[in-house]
Order: sequence, then C-alpha cells, then structure tokens
Amino acid sequence: MRTTIAPGCHPPSGRMLLLTPGPLTTSDTTRAAMGRDWGSRDEAFVALTGRLRTRLAAIAGGTGTHETVLLPGSGTFAVEAALQSLVPPDGHVLLLVNGAYGRRMVEMLVRLGRSHQVREWPEDEAVDAGELDRILGATPSITDVAVVHCETTTGLLNPLEAVAGVVRQHRRRLLVDTMSSFGALPIDAAGLGLTAVMASSNKGLEGVPGIGFVVVESQHLATCKGNAVSLSLDLHEQAAGFRRNGQWRFTPPVQVAAALESALDQLAAEGGVAARGGRYRRLHALLVEGMQALGFETYLRPELQAPIIVTFSDPGPPFAFEAFYDALQAEGVVIYPGKLTQAPSFRIGCIGAITEADMRRALEVIGRHRPRAESAGREV
Repeated sequence: MRTTIAPGCHPPSGRMLLLTPGPLTTSDTTRAAMGRDWGSRDEAFVALTGRLRTRLAAIAGGTGTHETVLLPGSGTFAVEAALQSLVPPDGHVLLLVNGAYGRRMVEMLVRLGRSHQVREWPEDEAVDAGELDRILGATPSITDVAVVHCETTTGLLNPLEAVAGVVRQHRRRLLVDTMSSFGALPIDAAGLGLTAVMASSNKGLEGVPGIGFVVVESQHLATCKGNAVSLSLDLHEQAAGFRRNGQWRFTPPVQVAAALESALDQLAAEGGVAARGGRYRRLHALLVEGMQALGFETYLRPELQAPIIVTFSDPGPPFAFEAFYDALQAEGVVIYPGKLTQAPSFRIGCIGAITEADMRRALEVIGRHRPRAESAGREV
C-alpha cells in the first residue's frame, strides 16, 4: 500500500532525509509558511498565537481543562520552564529515569536547587509502575512525579497510562516530557490526570524547531505565581500575558509560529494523530525489517519500542559509525549516533514528512554502504 501524507509533504526527489530525533524532514508547505514577516503585536499574529494555543491543547486531550503556554526555544526550554514553574519551591520531585532525557531533568533540578530523588532503570527497561507505587506509598513528601513518555535515547516507550494511574491514586502531580510522542501517539491529558505535558514544534508535529510549549492544567497553573527562578521561563507570567493581550512577553519566533500552524493544518489533513501514528508505524516496520535483512540488530525488545526512533546495536569491526554516517550523509540520508552509556549504538528515526518510498531509498543507501566482512565469512 502506498503511504499517503498531507499535501505539501512531497519535496523534489533526492532531498535530504533527516532520520534523526530532530530537526526532521519538513514539507515544502511548512517551509513556505515562513516566507513572510509578521509583527509580533499585529492583530493577525495575536490571532495566530491564540489558534496555536487552542489547537495544541486539543491535541494533548486538554480542551477545557488545560491551556498551552508557548515559549521561544527548544523543547528543553519547555521542560526546564515546567520544572521550575509548576513545582513549588518546597516541593519534592520523583524523577523516573531510563535514558539521557530523564537524566537531563535531574540536572535541571540540581541547578534549580529543588528537592528531588531519582529512581533509575537501565536504558533497555521500561519504568515500572509497581515500583512507582511502592515509592509513593513510602514517601509522602513527594509532591510531583516527572517522566519521559518516549525516551528518545533508545526509542523506548514508557507505560504512561500505568504511571498516570498510580500517580493519580496517590494524589500527586505528574509532569510528562512528550517531546517525541506529541502528535504521533495519542495523549489524554485530562483523562489521565496529567498536570502538564511538554513538547516542541518539530518532531511529531513536523514543524520547524524554535518553539517549546507546555500544556498545563489551568487550575494548577493559577497557583504557581512566583515559583519560577527565571524571568524568561516563567510559565505563570507568560500564561497571564497570553490571557491579558494574547501576546508573547518576549520576542516570539514569528516565522516558526506560522510554520507550526501550517504543520497543524497538514496534521489535520492527514487524519490527525491516529493517521500520523499509523504512517510512523508503517515506516518503523519497514525500517526494522530492512535493517534486519542487512544484518543489523535492534537494541530494544519489540514490546518496548515506540514507532518514533529505533536504536541499532553497533555490530563492531569492520563497522565504524563515523565513516558510515559520512557515506550516508553524502547521499542525503542523515542518521544519528546513539546516546547509550551501556552499549555502542546508532539511531534511525521514523518520523518527519517522509513516505515509505523515502524509507526504501534510505535503506537502499544503507545497504550500499554497510561494511562487509568477507574475510570473516559474514556480512554486517
């Protein structure tokens, strides 16, 4: 079956394929949306900002309960803003960690000087909701729990529904880094009782980098005045500004915002999150099947793998990642080194404005440049 995606997602043949955690391949339509200037206080841009806030809250499943706070910057800006704005100075955060992005949240809390504790699992194991239940039952001082939905370190999908159920049972708050899953996998912020989800304009939304955002429970946000230690990352004050006059407090990335609205139009035209997730699943299946046929092994067990990005184990000599990367990039296919501390690896993404034909093209290039070990009687 031929993959179909939203209008504008078919740039000329031979374009650069960014099979990475982001930035990602974008459509002609998305890039074209950046071709005009906007005044940040103009009525038209204020209206555009309002539409973005409404539409992103809806994608998160938070219409009527949550509101979107937009920030200039990457998704990391949004995560750091959430941790300092939504956790009170006397709060205590439990961080559920099984990868580099969970560890990044630990570093943020250390720098913020906020009380926290860490429960860490290996990078090839999911967060255990049973262990979370035990910790919350034994530690009444914990006010907030933070977790990464899809840990892009490996592509592992953590059990968000199970985690949310435990946190809700213990009446704590839950902050979720949905950077890789937002727009690609269904999220029900209201139904799951999520205090906040943090994401960005690229990745599953297929916009361009430059906007981080937090979809946050409005009732909780109203209690957060004075929590933030940073002027520019204060979600409470930025939300108040949006409510007051619809404007960003500091210079917004106006072209990025316009591109994001175009990307959201294309998401809707594709059929929404369910349809986009279906395309990503087909791309993921094609990638894994093709790579395994070429002799590469996936790092994660299939039941842990999200259809976002796949980690492949480094097969060892004669394979050398840098030479492999350079050869692929010269032919317009960009992959990504691994971030694993436990094992050498590399990653290939399944998301962005790409089709099954694009993935086949990438696999053909990979097949021509995979190292051969003829003398050892095997092929990599």
